[in-house]
Amino acid sequence: MKIRILLVAFLSLYLFSCSSDDDTSTPTPLGNFQDGLLITNQGPFNEGFGTVSFVSGLTTVQNDIFQTVNNDNLGNIVQSIGFSGNQAYIVANVSNRITVVNRFTFEEQARIDTGLDNPRFFIAIGNKGYVTNWGDGTNPDDDYVSVIDLTTNTITTNIPVAEGPESLVVSGNNIYVAHKGGFGVNNIISVIDASTDQVSTTIEVGDVPNSMQLDGVGNLWVLSGGNPGFIGDETAGSLSIIDLQAEEVFQTYEFDATEHPNALNLENGALYYYLNGGIYENTASFVDFSLPEEPILDGLNFFNMRIISNAIFGVNAGDFASNGSLEIYNLNTLELFDSLELGIIPDQIYIN
Repeated sequence: MKIRILLVAFLSLYLFSCSSDDDTSTPTPLGNFQDGLLITNQGPFNEGFGTVSFVSGLTTVQNDIFQTVNNDNLGNIVQSIGFSGNQAYIVANVSNRITVVNRFTFEEQARIDTGLDNPRFFIAIGNKGYVTNWGDGTNPDDDYVSVIDLTTNTITTNIPVAEGPESLVVSGNNIYVAHKGGFGVNNIISVIDASTDQVSTTIEVGDVPNSMQLDGVGNLWVLSGGNPGFIGDETAGSLSIIDLQAEEVFQTYEFDATEHPNALNLENGALYYYLNGGIYENTASFVDFSLPEEPILDGLNFFNMRIISNAIFGVNAGDFASNGSLEIYNLNTLELFDSLELGIIPDQIYIN
């Protein structure tokens, strides 16, 4: 019981005091959904709509918060959330829609529902937002990144890119886009210069890059899952380290042929990822780095995960048809702290 109380106190202090996923100052005014986690729930495939859950104090969850506040829904499928100042941009890819809300009250501010085609992820630089779009997943030549004027919430231009643009990270004035692939596969990182809104270069990594992390010393770590076996051309997962100044990979670590890792995290100088029901940990320094041989925790069923301070937050999608759950583990003791019921197919986890 003492460990449980200490974890609540420590992580609550961490969430309250740290900046949210993209902010450098504490935004005001605040609302009911400050100081906690926002979790997207994709929702049922081809029908219904996705939702967002709010977790506070590590023990309390409020589901369907957008519906509760606005008496409306977010569309189908809720893929991700991006942030700019007090605003949250909730991306629904099947509905081709971005819903703009106040991130702390969740009151709807605007909708962007023209010019998008299977949107995936959003990131902001200054007063511009960037949204990856798959287009038709069977067409490798219609993918693009939309540029949004955040003062008017209108798309100003589209940047053509290679197939399957997914998540994005920002370093300086550059946006790095992982190309996981649409219904095919891909193996590149596109670099977009935000001053020109053009692709300046592409960097080849392993097949199906699924997650990226900046290490704070000028490197981008890219975890690639490899081609899955069901496509008939299975390839191994890999971990690549990109020198952002040179814009090239200087180190690659290969997994076994049938190993397909995902959910890369860098936290407190350590690297974590998820593979075959286990969480693996090693130092995040590229000096004498090697892939860990054994998981620190296994027997899990995570769809995605995030490491925050000394806790593991893993979402379990269950049967992908009924409500999933958030499972919280103490990173020091590796004991299960709590399990909270979420919506259908919980996926992305954000600090708010």
